[in-house]
Amino acid sequence: MKELMKEIRQFTEDRDWDQFHNGKDLALALSIEASELNEAFLWKDAKDVKIEKVKEELADVFNYAFLIADKYDLDVREIVMAKLAKNAEKYPVDKARGKSDKYTDL
Repeated sequence: MKELMKEIRQFTEDRDWDQFHNGKDLALALSIEASELNEAFLWKDAKDVKIEKVKEELADVFNYAFLIADKYDLDVREIVMAKLAKNAEKYPVDKARGKSDKYTDL
């Protein structure tokens, strides 16, 4: 993960793009890239999606998410693990297994 962040940071620094990468604009870019990922699935069966397009857009989503984490000095592993723990409390296996219900409906 650290090596990946180093590569993303270097790519940005080489182009002097950090000046444009404030939290708000990174969040907007992330949202736009997520929409482009959604577009890859639009009007198709999930099995018919072009996987190269999914990979390309998903990489953009990851890049912006990692840049946001870097901007705020967040440990990606730590925040993901904390969220998984929180979700495990909201969605206990014995109640949620095989269901798509929201935690308030379990």
